[in-house]
Amino acid sequence: MVKEKSRTSIFMPSIDFIVLIFTSIFLITLCPHLVTADVKSFESSAIVIGVQDAPAIGGPAAEHAKSWEKKTGGKAVVKKYPFGELYQEFKNGISTNPSQFDVILYASSWVGDFHNFLSPLPIKLTESETFDDVHTTYRDRLMLWEGKWIAVTVDGDLFNGYYRKDLFADNINRSNFKKRYGYELSPPETWSQYRDIAEFFTGFNPDKKKQTLDKPLYGTSEPFAHGGQSYWDLFSRVSAYVNHPEQKGSQFFDPETMKAQVNNEGWIRAVTEYIEILKFCPPDAVNYNIVDSRMAFIEGKSAMTLDWGDTAQISADPKISKIVDKVGYFVLPGTKEIWNNKTQKWEKQKNVFQAPFLAFGGWVASVPVNSANKDAAWDYIMWFSNPENSLHDVVKSGTGINPYRYSHFFALDEWSKAFSPRAASEFLSVLKASLDSPYAALDLRILGYDEYINVLEAELTAIINGKQKIKQGMDKVALEWEKITDRLGRENQKKIYRASMGLSN
Repeated sequence: MVKEKSRTSIFMPSIDFIVLIFTSIFLITLCPHLVTADVKSFESSAIVIGVQDAPAIGGPAAEHAKSWEKKTGGKAVVKKYPFGELYQEFKNGISTNPSQFDVILYASSWVGDFHNFLSPLPIKLTESETFDDVHTTYRDRLMLWEGKWIAVTVDGDLFNGYYRKDLFADNINRSNFKKRYGYELSPPETWSQYRDIAEFFTGFNPDKKKQTLDKPLYGTSEPFAHGGQSYWDLFSRVSAYVNHPEQKGSQFFDPETMKAQVNNEGWIRAVTEYIEILKFCPPDAVNYNIVDSRMAFIEGKSAMTLDWGDTAQISADPKISKIVDKVGYFVLPGTKEIWNNKTQKWEKQKNVFQAPFLAFGGWVASVPVNSANKDAAWDYIMWFSNPENSLHDVVKSGTGINPYRYSHFFALDEWSKAFSPRAASEFLSVLKASLDSPYAALDLRILGYDEYINVLEAELTAIINGKQKIKQGMDKVALEWEKITDRLGRENQKKIYRASMGLSN
């Protein structure tokens, strides 16, 4: 049986956290040279930085390139590509000699394809005290590959929940909910509770405090469109059901055999619940991408949503949001039953088991092994991600950069410029509770990532549109995943998958 922390405990600071707070204060206030980095001259160097063509990540990359040029005298050329083209551009560009890029800012899930073409961090940089400030979940699980540091975290991504505090706090709503479901209305701890809450608020009119056909609210908003990053909502459900604590790394494949797990009973339950939630979303949600889903919540159309940290800042922006200071946050829901891949049985849990999911995992930065300007490239990365610059980025709305340093989690004065102190404190507490969980689950990172995801998305779209039954569709996904694994080499794929999940080879 798995014991999980009580819900109230996630808001209580631990002794370790307090120690880290003072450590981070020391880094920022007493050792400014660690924040700004030693000034070096790169007047004869020109680096090419690859990044997505979007304000998120792309904006900070360009901003820090200009300040890096001013600081070092070097030249930084920022090349931007649409996200849909970024993977292939990088894959092609870093495999040439010399590399077409000196710095790449990329999805941490692509490291399975890229790791052979990436340069390890210089030993001197690995000893930098600024890395003590990076949350261990990001530092030890996403920057390392088979014991080597090949990337630097520049963004912290995981999914969490958002809900309308005003609706949940209303006494009439609370009374009606309890009469209907037999328990108190509060942020969901389990996926079944999430479903109940979504059902309760669907068709609800916040002004009349009852179910009406005019100006209805919807229970939640999630993305379902092919190519709209919807599969991370599915993965967030799967995470709770299949990440058995005694079977590390078993969410996507059996790490011993590389047999695809996407059609086991845990996955089937997650897919079933994901499809069912569509009827509690706005009518056009079947065509939502992640941004559409986010905006539906921010525009006051839904009582809940699931998303990265971006929704927190945007929902607090009065220029965009209709729900300013009405938002609460929750760790991804869990379950009281976990699928055991070894015994092929469900195991009941005494307490709710939550496995917060690091959807996407965040953006990381690396230097290709064939870069001709490694020193300058690493200097830019360290400048981009230092405590001072990164704090500016995580607090500012629209940068696409979410907290990943311990110092980000206690800089309430800075956060309070964008949020109310209450909202800032609650948001950061939920993020940190997710990251601190011993069951926090990593996203898929494997050679052929795009192939696996494309197969899944195609079949998931057919299921969503009623053209395929769930079990048959997921059986087909499993079969195609097996073919991809065999074609790319099962033993090699197993080695990469195990490395990505922090398992020894």
